[in-house]
Amino acid sequence: MQDKKEKQNKKPNPKALVLFSGGLDSRLAVKLLQEQKINIEAVFFQLIFGGGCCNDFSCVFNYSQVQGIKLHVIDCTKGKIFQEYLDIIKNPEHGTGTAINPCKDCKIFMFKQAKKLAKKINADFIVTGEVLGQRPMSQLKKQLELTEEQAGLKGQILRPLSAKLLSETKAEKKQLVNRNKLLDIEGRSRKRQMQLAEKFKIKYPSSGGGCLLCEKDYAKKLKDLFKHKKKIIPEEVKILNTGRHFRKNTKIILGKNQQENQVIEELNKKLKYPILIPETPGPTAIFEDKNNKLFVEKLIKAYSTNPKLRKKFEEFKI
Repeated sequence: MQDKKEKQNKKPNPKALVLFSGGLDSRLAVKLLQEQKINIEAVFFQLIFGGGCCNDFSCVFNYSQVQGIKLHVIDCTKGKIFQEYLDIIKNPEHGTGTAINPCKDCKIFMFKQAKKLAKKINADFIVTGEVLGQRPMSQLKKQLELTEEQAGLKGQILRPLSAKLLSETKAEKKQLVNRNKLLDIEGRSRKRQMQLAEKFKIKYPSSGGGCLLCEKDYAKKLKDLFKHKKKIIPEEVKILNTGRHFRKNTKIILGKNQQENQVIEELNKKLKYPILIPETPGPTAIFEDKNNKLFVEKLIKAYSTNPKLRKKFEEFKI
């Protein structure tokens, strides 16, 4: 009878919602909490510009399944939430990095979404794999404090990899988490994380990829799109990372190779631009204004047969 009563009085393990990019840091954050018997649910943000260490959703999904973690996906690549996210990129309250990357505003946006989900699943606190000082735009101490405060989550974001260097969170004060078992990692070196990955036998993707908003060439094309379009559909953003982009009053896009030609043709099913597919090997072209057809034919010729002809089109290149 006593054992039964003890089981009834025993409190359930705390629950954490982890912002899970799929990269090494977020995988370690999960592992550190699992070591403390904390129930984990994860949320992955599908962003149209990328932004995680692991932008391969199948990789993220497979890892969560192997670890027995329930995975939530917030798809920001379409619908109302896409427009909301795009407005943040257009008009960031807290500025941008060297390209068009509004890192602080992007993090605030994700925290607000995570806050809603945490309430829905009755999570006790929210967790990220952020490391103090790893990214100067968003992970210095002041920036970490700013993003959680602006999201209405002051003191409620636990960062297990750097917790001992940061203020004690509400979860630690309530002893939902043992602070002594958390870490004090700081800076851009990945040495300690890699050692921990070996210790815990964690496999992780390389840190390639990342956020397109940090790339200056991509930023030029996105700024051009913002300048000329008020209402933007997802395909207009997706295609920015494919082909050569020109503007002769309106947009013209040429594929660089067969694979890009196929991507352009697929995305154009939604864009519905006029399209030119050359009979001989060369770039597929789509263009907004049908009156540019003759100009586009000259572009195709220059970029398929005669590199010397390309110079006179440089002024139109975005």
